[in-house]
Amino acid sequence: MPVDESIGLERNFSPWLDSDLAALILTLMTLTVPNILSLFRIVASPVLLALAWAGMPNAFIALFAAMLVSDSVDGFLARHWHQESELGAKLDSWGDLSAVMVLPVSVLLLWPDILFDEVAFIATAFLCYVVPTVFGTIKYGRPTSYHTWGAKVTAVIIGISLILLFLRVSPWPFRLCIPIVVLEAIEEMVMTAMLRKWHANVPSSWHALKIRREEEEKMVIAVEKNP
Repeated sequence: MPVDESIGLERNFSPWLDSDLAALILTLMTLTVPNILSLFRIVASPVLLALAWAGMPNAFIALFAAMLVSDSVDGFLARHWHQESELGAKLDSWGDLSAVMVLPVSVLLLWPDILFDEVAFIATAFLCYVVPTVFGTIKYGRPTSYHTWGAKVTAVIIGISLILLFLRVSPWPFRLCIPIVVLEAIEEMVMTAMLRKWHANVPSSWHALKIRREEEEKMVIAVEKNP
C-alpha cells in the first residue's frame, strides 16, 4: 500500500488510536510485501528455536536461509515500490532482533562444539548487534532503525558465512566477517551520537551528518526569526 494511503488510514483511525485493538487493525491494514517479509522473520525466529530444540539441523538451516533472503530483499522492495515507512523500519528491526536473540541458543542446542570452538567470534558478533541497539535505546527511548547500507551488506555476508559454518564447510568465512561486523557497529554508534532525534532508514554516517547539519541550520534560522 502506498505511503499516502497509509497516512490517510491513520487519519481515519485517529479518534481511536489510543485503543490497542485499533492500533493492531491499522497495522494489519497498512501491511505491505516488505513489511510481511519482516513479520515473517519475527514469526520464524521462535520456529528456529523449536527446530533447534527438536534436533532438526537441516530444517533449521533451510528456514534460516529463507530468513536471510527475506532480510536481503525487504528493504530493496520497500525502496523500489516507494513503501518505506516508520512501521516498516520498526518491523525490520524487530525481525533482526528476534533472529539475533535465538541464534546463540539454537547453535548451542544443535552444534555445541561449533559454539565452543567459535565462542569468541560469536560473542563479538552478538555484542556488535546488542551494544549499538542498547546505546540507541538509552538515547532515544527505543531501538534504532537505521538499516544502513553497511548493515544490509553485513547481514548478508554474516548469514552466508554462518550457513557455511553450520554445514561445516569452513569456519574462516565467518571469522573473516567479524572485523566488518565491528566496523558496522561502530558506524551505527557514531550515527547515534551524531543524531539528536530518532530517525529511520538512514543509509550511512554521511547521511546522518547531512541530517544533523540540516537540523542545525533549521535551529539557526529559528533563533534568527525569534531572537
